[in-house]
Amino acid sequence: MGLPEERGRSGRGSRAREEAGARSWARSWSPPPEIIRCAHVPSQQRYAELHRLSVENPQEFWGDIAKEFYWKTPCPGPFHQYNFDVTKGRIFIEWMKGATTNICYNVLDRIVHEKKLGDKVAFYWEGNEPEDTTQITYRELLVQVCQFSNVLRKQGIWKGDRVAIYMPMIPELVVAMLACARLGALHSIVFAGFSSESLCERILDSSCSLLITADAFYRGEKLVNLKELADEALDKCREKGFPVRCCIVVKHLGRAELGSSDSPSQSPPLKRTCPDMQDKPKGKPKRIWPQISWNNGVDFWWHELMQDAGDECEPEWCDAEDPLFILYTSGSTGKPKFEGIPTHPDVSRLWSVVDKYKVTKFYTAPTAIRLLMKSGDGPVTKHSRASLKVLGTVGEPINPEAWLWYHRVVGDNRCPIVDTFWQTETGGHMLTPLPGATRTKPGSATFPFFGVAPAILNEAGEELEGEAEGYLVFKQPWPGIMRTVYGNHERFEATYFKKFPGYYVTGDGCRRDKDGYYWITGRIDDMLNVSGHLLSTAEVESALVEHQAIAEAAVVGHPHPVKGECLYCFVTLRDGHIFSPTLTEELKKQIREKIGPIATPDFIQNAPGLPKTRSGKIMRRVLRKIAQNDHDLGDTSTVADPSVITQLFSHRCQTIQ
Repeated sequence: MGLPEERGRSGRGSRAREEAGARSWARSWSPPPEIIRCAHVPSQQRYAELHRLSVENPQEFWGDIAKEFYWKTPCPGPFHQYNFDVTKGRIFIEWMKGATTNICYNVLDRIVHEKKLGDKVAFYWEGNEPEDTTQITYRELLVQVCQFSNVLRKQGIWKGDRVAIYMPMIPELVVAMLACARLGALHSIVFAGFSSESLCERILDSSCSLLITADAFYRGEKLVNLKELADEALDKCREKGFPVRCCIVVKHLGRAELGSSDSPSQSPPLKRTCPDMQDKPKGKPKRIWPQISWNNGVDFWWHELMQDAGDECEPEWCDAEDPLFILYTSGSTGKPKFEGIPTHPDVSRLWSVVDKYKVTKFYTAPTAIRLLMKSGDGPVTKHSRASLKVLGTVGEPINPEAWLWYHRVVGDNRCPIVDTFWQTETGGHMLTPLPGATRTKPGSATFPFFGVAPAILNEAGEELEGEAEGYLVFKQPWPGIMRTVYGNHERFEATYFKKFPGYYVTGDGCRRDKDGYYWITGRIDDMLNVSGHLLSTAEVESALVEHQAIAEAAVVGHPHPVKGECLYCFVTLRDGHIFSPTLTEELKKQIREKIGPIATPDFIQNAPGLPKTRSGKIMRRVLRKIAQNDHDLGDTSTVADPSVITQLFSHRCQTIQ
């Protein structure tokens, strides 16, 4: 594994754009005075003091924060212990082991009963259509969580059991997660854009005994029949000898019919207006009536189970080191919760939501920012956005061009941008500006968050001081760090700790400038970041070679103006097969079915041969250069057959950067 290629923070676009971005890096923005006045950390000096305390005396720093939570029993032993060095034994991280609490009790019961804030809105929900909205108070949420906790208990779910959640962003998703936490059951979140095969694999990975899903939902104008996908996944589980005993289904698109005498074994037609493509744009819409299949004895309607459930449920008191949830590495949350896509029914939707709810903090991905930039300033500026105070980005490095547009247009040159770097594995921000303390530079994640001790290593594992570029690692744990890969601790150790013993290895490259600012330069392992979703090249390659026409495949990332990265695939055909547009579409369809739509390649190139070392290892560094039509290949002396490179360049796909 080599060091990341030099490409600047943006990681995309032409050399001219990179140079333009580089000029922007020299500029910095101070926190606005109105933000400083109300900030928890109002200066860089105060940040430095708190960060030093959090790294040098974590017990004092995190101990003070722990006092804000309710603990059924206090920590009986060491406040924290860990080992990051695989040469010294098993990797482990423990914080306040032996202390007991319940996170659901802390975020609901205490707010309602101790703080008397039961009538305060916990969250607003905005549906796919602007008129589909609701809100829920803390008291209402507590009641629903207790009811669903009782539903789960009646279905035989107890502490330590695993529950798969395959749902769109609807209010019941929050209820389901908190109910699992209340019972001490682990919930495994599966992104609703994943295929049935991906859902099946994730159910099997953690032996989930119960699945929670929904009938269907819309993303813009696209209907996703989630129940159908769930049924396919459960069929696959049964075929593999693991029948899931219960599937609880939220009647999301069928909410309008809940007052009628519906049979639990049949779903009424789902009603939702959809433009008739045969009509004029403002013609009368027609309705889509998808049917929902039902498996008696396995499927149960959420609303019917909730009708008979009690509204009180004692929480399960859990050890601070008991597992809480299982996540696959990619995801983000927002408030208000938002179902659909940011451009439906038009590209002004997000700013309409901002004005409607008087949103003060707006957090999104660079992918969404670049998408909205394509429509110009008008859809943004026609809305007030006066309530906005802080802007945030997450999921991938943001290029300076997008940062500057976000700051100038969305934030009216008055809102600080919190460009956060973190991973699902880290459980929280690792590098981030603080809005009231940090001078920001477009494209830089700036400085480490509290408790985080970063370092930049070279290939030999030596820490680099001052201005440097190399591997981003962390030297000590923080409370939110993942504890293991479920059921495969060896993989956990090999993935995150083996390459550089004594450090948590992020898998990202990083540059530190002369002012000490950190700049994420991109993934240095075999992962791709597509629209904020991390995809394994090995998983995509595996899906490709399952096609009967494909003998070998290699997948690399290619810069994309909206998604950040897209997939560029090289495929070698088996004898007797011909590369054609039909085959290309078959391969894309296979990837969508095996992994999900997010993994659909933008480019698939016929590759009679692949550049390999004499030992047979595919040289992905060279393939990335070919995909980007960059003839500066560096050292190719180890390529077994250099003629392959020439052939691939001459037949590469036409791409736009």
